[in-house]
Amino acid sequence: QLQLVESGGGLVQPGGSLRLSCAASGFTLTYYAMGWFRQAPGKEREGVSCISSSGTSTNYPDSVKGRFTISRDNANNTVYLQVNSLKPEDTAVYYCAARPSRSCGSSWYTGLFYDYWGQGTQVTVSS
Repeated sequence: QLQLVESGGGLVQPGGSLRLSCAASGFTLTYYAMGWFRQAPGKEREGVSCISSSGTSTNYPDSVKGRFTISRDNANNTVYLQVNSLKPEDTAVYYCAARPSRSCGSSWYTGLFYDYWGQGTQVTVSS
């Protein structure tokens, strides 16, 4: 299968919240660092979070720090992204991705070294 499937996106007002989920099948996430990315039409993809394989270390860019929280449940092969205090500029398709490493590394915010990608889930924040 080798598949990641995101869910939980939707339309929210500014200040609203969503919980995005990323479920893996065909492989285990135990030994993968996991990242969340987002991309809007005409804009470049950007990393919004990463979590180490053990869940003990996380990374966020300044644009989302304090508002987004990544977590994982290795027993259920699932990664989550809680997005709070949403702004219109958060509108994008959100993707999860798996990289075969314990840690996120210094290049976690790029698409390099991620083996598996989900199909994305749309988050729309109305103005």
